[in-house]
Amino acid sequence: MFANKTIFITGASRGIGKAMALKFAKEGANIVIAAKSVEEDPRLGGTIFSAAEEVEEAGGQALAVQVNIQQEDQIAAAVAKTVERFGGIDVLINNASAIQLTPTEKTEAKRFDLMHSINVRGTFLMTQHCIPHLKKASNPHILTLSPPVNLAPKWLGGHVAYTISKYNMSMLALGWAEELKQYGIAANALWPKTTIDTAAVRNLLGGQALANMSRTVDIIADAAYAIVSKSSRVCTGNTFIDEDVLRAEGVTDLEKYSVVPGAQLYPDLFV
Repeated sequence: MFANKTIFITGASRGIGKAMALKFAKEGANIVIAAKSVEEDPRLGGTIFSAAEEVEEAGGQALAVQVNIQQEDQIAAAVAKTVERFGGIDVLINNASAIQLTPTEKTEAKRFDLMHSINVRGTFLMTQHCIPHLKKASNPHILTLSPPVNLAPKWLGGHVAYTISKYNMSMLALGWAEELKQYGIAANALWPKTTIDTAAVRNLLGGQALANMSRTVDIIADAAYAIVSKSSRVCTGNTFIDEDVLRAEGVTDLEKYSVVPGAQLYPDLFV
């Protein structure tokens, strides 16, 4: 289904982004690894080049592009390189994001600005530059990694700066579904039911203990695959939860995604 289709993924050098890249690569997709990492950070692992190698080994074609989505000129250049190399863009996955779970008094202006510059402005500009090419695709999808908009006070009260940046991403997705339906471009959001074993979880949130109560990145990759496999004219305007997507596909064994089989799973933020 995705042979020779071009999938542009931000933040794809590691973690969830890379897992999605490899999932599509197995079908011979063209994958754009758009991320900042050109030198490996030992705490995080992976660069755009190592991810591109894995994509090619999995059976896909890879284009590694260094992109800081805070910089519009870098976004424009990455899109231009993609179209020059592969001829178009079929799917955009807005995965890149910044996180800091601090209360208002402990959220520095530079961290507030970073989260909004990447999560909101970066996602907006990345999509804006891809739309002209998505309009030409046969089954175009925009998938944004962000949660259902849940106005329960606990999510706003705990870390309001981060929360509103992620909710803004989801509102962008819902807005694009309406705005772009005339072109047959789908826009959806996807979020995990449980924490996912990533560098962010291990380094920032809860260490190995939380990682052991999490699911693997594969559950997000499989859910993303299911979403963008559907008709873009039908499957749009949703804020999906990963396990709901997979259950709708008939997947009953979610245990295979647990980092530690049988472990008590930790619910993710916002769900």
